[in-house]
Amino acid sequence: MIKEFLLERLSWILFILSMQFLIVFVAYLDPLLALKPILYIVFIFMLLFMIFLIFRYNKETKFYKMLKERDNNFDSTDLSHPESPFEEIIATSSTEQTEMLKQLASQNKTILEQEKDELLSWIHEVKTPLTAMHLMLERIEDQTLKSDLTYEWLRIHLLLDQMLHQKRISFIENDLHIEKTEIEQLLFDEIKTLQSWCIQKGIGFDLQLRITEVLTDPKWLAFILRQLLTNAVKYSEASDIIVKSFLVNDQAILQITDAGRGIDPKDLPRIFDKGFTSTTNHSDQSSTGMGLYLAKKVAQPLQIQIEAESTLHVGTTFTLTFSKRNEFVNVMGM
Repeated sequence: MIKEFLLERLSWILFILSMQFLIVFVAYLDPLLALKPILYIVFIFMLLFMIFLIFRYNKETKFYKMLKERDNNFDSTDLSHPESPFEEIIATSSTEQTEMLKQLASQNKTILEQEKDELLSWIHEVKTPLTAMHLMLERIEDQTLKSDLTYEWLRIHLLLDQMLHQKRISFIENDLHIEKTEIEQLLFDEIKTLQSWCIQKGIGFDLQLRITEVLTDPKWLAFILRQLLTNAVKYSEASDIIVKSFLVNDQAILQITDAGRGIDPKDLPRIFDKGFTSTTNHSDQSSTGMGLYLAKKVAQPLQIQIEAESTLHVGTTFTLTFSKRNEFVNVMGM
């Protein structure tokens, strides 16, 4: 703050110094003026000027130090009482702008909450005709047409489900219900949803479940599995997707392995980034880059670690590592 103070008062300091230099210069040129007394007076003046600068520094910078160190929030109560007219102007302007920003933030938050509620309501409304449409598809006798329409229906269903959970993630902590969850049942439910798509692509599932029960939220774990299984089916053809569960050091591990096209090594560190699709398959217009991002985001409050390993043109393995029960209890306060 000393540097800032000196720069702020630089013009005044230079003016005082130039005046003292001018007095000494005039005394030097004028033989009627005694130079030594003038030098003595200038020395005393400069000494007093230094003391004055120190005093003014402590007085003038107190308010600005507080402004510099205050938290970047909407709390204007921590502003100290201004001691000069200029400080009063700054304090008043800062307080008025803070109040205006508070009101604006409150209004924007209300609008966003309304839009989110309207979107969630719309998604729920759309699910009703989608369910009816699915029942109607079951009555189509042309198997080729039925398969194609079912695939398009499934895409809409999964995109709506993804959007619904994306809007719910912001308050996921209020929606968690941790309990003993049967992995096998969750997998069967998700595979059943993807059944028509898997038949169309000639994809099967090989379940090797040594661990059938974990401590987690079943609804949100189902969402994670849905994203990973959908991803595996999407990028696989005529092969089996292997799902394994086992224990490692008292931790439950769930692995989903496909024999699809794999992920380029340069893309692997970014697959969980929001909106990231691929740097090698730009023609894939169906990918939104949100599935893995949302899965990773949901896994954090569930204390689940998601990791991916992949070999290009060989396949990809996603590994879910669940927290130990005692660690989960400590974190969640159960």
